[in-house]
Amino acid sequence: MEPNNKIKITVITIYAASLVAFGFIVDTPYEIAAGLLRILTRPDTLVTDYIGVGGMGAAFVNSGLLTLMFIFILYKLKLNYSGVTIAALFTISGFAFFGKNIVNVWVIVLGVFVYARFQKEKFAKYVYIALFGTALSPLVTEILFSDIWSLSMRIVVSVLIGLAVGFILPPLSTFLLRAHQGFNLYNIGFTAGIIGTMFVSVFKSYGFFPESQMIWSTGNNFTIACYLAVVFISMIVAGFYLDRDSLSKLKNIFEYPGRLIEDFVFLEGIGPTLVNMGLNGIIATTYVIIVRGAINGPTLAGIFTIVGFSAFGKHCRNIIPIFIGVFLGSLTKVWAINDPAILLAALFGTCLAPIAGEFGWIYGVIAGFVHSSVVLNVGILHGGTNLYNNGFSAGLVAAFLVPVINAFRKEEVE
Repeated sequence: MEPNNKIKITVITIYAASLVAFGFIVDTPYEIAAGLLRILTRPDTLVTDYIGVGGMGAAFVNSGLLTLMFIFILYKLKLNYSGVTIAALFTISGFAFFGKNIVNVWVIVLGVFVYARFQKEKFAKYVYIALFGTALSPLVTEILFSDIWSLSMRIVVSVLIGLAVGFILPPLSTFLLRAHQGFNLYNIGFTAGIIGTMFVSVFKSYGFFPESQMIWSTGNNFTIACYLAVVFISMIVAGFYLDRDSLSKLKNIFEYPGRLIEDFVFLEGIGPTLVNMGLNGIIATTYVIIVRGAINGPTLAGIFTIVGFSAFGKHCRNIIPIFIGVFLGSLTKVWAINDPAILLAALFGTCLAPIAGEFGWIYGVIAGFVHSSVVLNVGILHGGTNLYNNGFSAGLVAAFLVPVINAFRKEEVE
């Protein structure tokens, strides 16, 4: 293994381990064990805040352990760490506060593995689809913890559904990338929305209606913000330590549109990428605090996903217009800027950052403005079973806006 890759693995492993350590700092082992049991034995449809379900300690330990498990899998596959690796792992870390746990993800991963074997290809080729595809874990738990059949029947059906989801994810995600032309960074979220809609439609035709929920904890801003501050500042410090030329390379990162696929680790190196990650983490956390939102499981998922994709398409120049667009929407629409759904729309809506990067900040503001409305109305299609609901919405927004923007730009050129 090349020395540079060992450094990248070590850095990401330290951040994953810090989640577990922080969990044991804020809660006792007994409270963590009891909280994990609650997290593992209930449905996970949107919105399920694991801090509200199992407590802060259990949620952080769940996040850290799940991330370390996937780090181990990537290590065994001998993969070189790139921007998409970091994006996938931090997305896992984030959503392990918000619907993914150390039990419910594995059937979908197994389904992707079966697909790789069916195609007579290595699992390593599809492993990132498997990681992102765990967005549909609530499909598995919704059946498993329902009361429609006997326990044995529910186990069989939930496993079959998870395997089916994992099996169809790779071909669908490749095909659906064409719909938004790489302007939605959460392509698997778009794919998962389509799959979730299909499965839930079938569920409903048999009289089974997945129930969305709203578990949203508050009152933890100071404690969690202190942890995040240490993490993000350490990223900036580590980035400059690993590459003394990080500042000039960071300026290079700001010039990339961010459209799939732009891998900042490959293009500029791990040092400036870590600086970009830390900077965007501070921006995202500051946004939540400024609008008086709650730092909890769902918003941690949004913050960590921004940080992860700061290695794979996001930087301050292309995410801030999205925040502005959602904020402007709050001034004219019927909801407040710190309502849970809108707070998440601002954080996760940054998957539309390539629109701002490619076409300019005005179009980024428009994308954020439109997304803040669309995302409120698509969750009903998949019944909250797609954790990447904003990725689903963003795929629709990008597929709608990009051709229109190109048409206007063509008129301007002529």
